Amino acid sequence: MPNAHPGQRDLIDHAAHLLGKNRSDFMLEAACERAQSVLLDQVFFGLDAEKFRQFTAMLDAPPRANEGLERLMAVKAPWESNPA
Repeated sequence: MPNAHPGQRDLIDHAAHLLGKNRSDFMLEAACERAQSVLLDQVFFGLDAEKFRQFTAMLDAPPRANEGLERLMAVKAPWESNPA
């Protein structure tokens, strides 16, 4: 594993200090956050035949009414309003 350059180490130490953590705790937390991000970004997921059928049925079904979304979509954006 490569060693951190002094500037990198100082940056990490400064951020850790701001959060009231030591370097090791900060690095472990940062590594775990990055690992979660990588895992959540994966596009492949496996399903058995029945779960796949249920999943595709949900995708193929027409969207359900959503009053909140309809209200939101009816609001004009500020840049669409005509100033008087």
